[in-house]
Amino acid sequence: MVAKFTCSFFFKTNLLVVFYAMLVVGCSNEFNQSLVDSSRNETLGATDKIKVLNIGSFHFGETSDAQKTDFDEHDAQNHAEIRHISQLISRFKPTIVCLEFLPEDHLGMNQAYQTFLKSPSRLDTTYGELSMIGFDVARLNNLSKVYGIDNHMGYNYSLGDFIEQSSDLENAIDRDTYLMLTNVPFKYSKTLKALNDRYDQLSLLEKLQVTNYPSMLDYMLNSNADKLFYVGIDDGFEGAEQAAQFYLRNMKIYSNLNRIKMTPNDRVLILMGSAHTAMLREFIRRSPKFEMVNTNEFLVD
Repeated sequence: MVAKFTCSFFFKTNLLVVFYAMLVVGCSNEFNQSLVDSSRNETLGATDKIKVLNIGSFHFGETSDAQKTDFDEHDAQNHAEIRHISQLISRFKPTIVCLEFLPEDHLGMNQAYQTFLKSPSRLDTTYGELSMIGFDVARLNNLSKVYGIDNHMGYNYSLGDFIEQSSDLENAIDRDTYLMLTNVPFKYSKTLKALNDRYDQLSLLEKLQVTNYPSMLDYMLNSNADKLFYVGIDDGFEGAEQAAQFYLRNMKIYSNLNRIKMTPNDRVLILMGSAHTAMLREFIRRSPKFEMVNTNEFLVD
């Protein structure tokens, strides 16, 4: 009798175990399928986002930036290259062009743009890449105005160098990493080092291509802000506090972008210094509103 009960008990128990296992597997499969469906829906939904072409450039004219490139904005060959680059970028068909000038300078910049529209055979060199490329791309797409999204804030990106050169101060956080990022910034990328070594020999288009490589944009963030995370005196955060000012400036730039009234049908071109491009990339990449297109697809023939 005991044997019969034990056998019956284990038989029923095993059935329950099998049933439970099937239930778990079924739920797991259903959950996995829901993830696939969710991912598919997110991908489909992404087409409703506002497309953004986020292009970084070195400044054609005088600049206080840490990174400078020699460029003659009056050279005829450079003008010919710029015309070609504007044609390439125009394939994006922007409906909104955002440039690195302050929103409060909107009237003056657009007066300059209107003047350029009356005589477009001659590039406007007044505002460097903003007027030479930005105005021309806007013209090619029949836009009536351009937008400024910049914000100005002062910060000391040379703080680490100042501490290094001081006999009275010492970097107490991570001097080795700071000096590596300063003196050997391409230590872990032979490709970028090779390109950087021959940067001056590249054409203007090639320079813009290199500038917009994701790894080069990472370098721009490191050289303009992130390397300051390794700088501080005693138990202070002097480096981080300066880097925070750069981050805050770019947050305000991004907020200015969001002030512009847009629809899902708009296509936004942003042309700014590459350090800003690098930071905006981080904001736009996780935005529920915007979708970045591949920049270098519009920097090739």
